[in-house]
Order: sequence, then structure tokens, then C-alpha cells
Amino acid sequence: MARVPYLEEKDLAVENRDLLKRNLNLYRALANSPDTARAFQALGMHIRFHMKLDARLRELAILQVGYLTRTPYEYAHHIEIGRQFGVTDADLAALAAESRGETSTLPALDRAVLRAARELVTGTRVSDTTFAELATGLDAERLVDLVASIAFYCAVVRVLGSLGIELEDGYQPLLQQFPLPPA
Repeated sequence: MARVPYLEEKDLAVENRDLLKRNLNLYRALANSPDTARAFQALGMHIRFHMKLDARLRELAILQVGYLTRTPYEYAHHIEIGRQFGVTDADLAALAAESRGETSTLPALDRAVLRAARELVTGTRVSDTTFAELATGLDAERLVDLVASIAFYCAVVRVLGSLGIELEDGYQPLLQQFPLPPA
């Protein structure tokens, strides 16, 4: 159950109604603090539409954050978004395998991206070994993009959990097809 109200456009000042152009529970909750919602959405949109990092790699990293933190909202939303950027069902199965400590058939760079996300979920830095592997396939700009994306989505899952943001009904089938790991 959400810990703050889900606002509707009618609840907001006219100049803040654009915050709800996407009718998502996360945005409806964040709208309780319009300036914070605007900044939060701006960084999210920058990550999604303006970074140079390959979008599929970005989505794999975000999915790894959602999967490892067992955050249904983040994971289900980014299964849908990831598919728009080339994430396949096989990629999702490989992500689950890598999370269990198995080696998948994903390319080395993809596996390093997933490992970097796991390292940042469970700690405060990407290991030297993982960073060196990432640097074989990503330039400095894309390395910064990757780390910033993972760090932002580590924050997103904490906002979702702390505010009790509920997953919209239409996303439930994705969790049935690609379940989160048991607690």
C-alpha cells in the first residue's frame, strides 16, 4: 500500500500537471513534491533518451538492479521498456542465471554490465576487475553513463520501496513470465 497519496492532475497546480503526462503510480506519488518529481523525472529521461550508452546495455543494468533488489515495479516496467531496446527473453533468462552465480552465454561485455550492477546494489563501487572489463568495450563517457544509470536506479528502487509504490495491474503478467528470485 502506498504511503503517500497517488495524485491526479486535478490535485496539482496547473503548472505542475505535466508531471503526470505518464499515468504511473511512481509519478503520481512523486507529484506530492513537484520540484523533486521534476528533477527525478529529468534525470530519468536523460538516462533513457540522451546518454550515449547502448540502450540495451543500460536496460540490462536496470533490470539487474530490479531483479537483485526484488523490486517488482522496477523489474516489470523495465522488462517492457527493455524489449523496446532489444532485450530478449533469452537475455532475461541469462540475467537470472548470472544472478545465481552461473555463467550465461551472454557476451563478455553484457556479463560485465550485469556484474557491475550487482556490485553497486550490494556495495558502493564497481570492482577494479569489473571496471577493467567494462573499459574494454566502453569509452570513458559510456562508463560514466553506465555507473550513473545503475546508481540512479539503485536510488529508484529505494524510493519505490520506501513510498510503497504499487505495481500497476497491467504489468503483473510480466512477473508471472519472468519471476523475481525468492527472498
